[in-house]
Amino acid sequence: MSSTIGTSQATVDPRMQALGIQEAGGKSPASPGRDVKNVVVKAILWVLLIGFALLFLYPFAWLLSASLKPRGEVFDNRLIPQTFQPQNYADVWDKLPLLNWVGNSLLIAILAAGLVTLSSSIVAFGFAYFKFPGRNLLFGLILATMMLPGAVTLIPTYLIWNNLGFVGTNVPLWATNLFGSAFYIFLQRQFFLGLPRELFEAARVDGASYWGLFWRIAAPLSIPSFIIVFIFEFQASWNNLQAPLIYLNFGSIENFTVPLGISYAMTAFSPGNGGQGDYQWVMTAALLVTLPMLILFAFGQRYFIEGIATQGRKG
Repeated sequence: MSSTIGTSQATVDPRMQALGIQEAGGKSPASPGRDVKNVVVKAILWVLLIGFALLFLYPFAWLLSASLKPRGEVFDNRLIPQTFQPQNYADVWDKLPLLNWVGNSLLIAILAAGLVTLSSSIVAFGFAYFKFPGRNLLFGLILATMMLPGAVTLIPTYLIWNNLGFVGTNVPLWATNLFGSAFYIFLQRQFFLGLPRELFEAARVDGASYWGLFWRIAAPLSIPSFIIVFIFEFQASWNNLQAPLIYLNFGSIENFTVPLGISYAMTAFSPGNGGQGDYQWVMTAALLVTLPMLILFAFGQRYFIEGIATQGRKG
């Protein structure tokens, strides 16, 4: 009688072997048909992804091409200019007060974004840390203001600034952010709620003030939320046309912001308004003023990802 001790041979059921199943819990080999299906699905997804990417990049590519064309070829819809005219990037500074517009927009956007980030975070910390009667009701009322159309408060807000004597200045474009924003209060409150409350209780035992809790503990731990709010508001202020159109649309054009200036240039160069149709300078200016936002997003992109990851861990 032969001994089978020490052998590692395993008997496989022919029926299981025919089905491609191993007895020891092994995985069945992937079928060639499944591999082909996976490759086809991935290829379709890549084609769709590239197609949508090209679709979204086309307007920017068209703008770049138009900024390098002479006046008569701006709207010929060629992505590769028939006649290259890079001189547009030097001439636009003489034809339009673009440097003034960019400076005004930068000043307003930085003030608006900085003020709303600070004011909203202070209110958000109050709702996240303090417990008082009616807290949820008051927070709900703040969120309810988000459903109020901006057109409803447009005239009353204008009358307030007019009575204060600030119409014609850039103060109304950033001073309203001193009182925070309902959306940003909600966003930052969610970040503050994710912080361990034990940190604040320990700091209070050590004698920290309420402002110290916010400034020395909550704020450093919530930097991603601060940067996200700053970038959101900077972009909103940079692209805002309605407010400058109401408060700055008179007087010297050097006081215009970028959107209002581009709108003015489109009208000034229009042949129907006495212009010569020099839209190549408008296209060049429009391309140049997008660079600050691209740079800002490039530096803040990782904070977007970190903020989303933080929210995901909370959920």
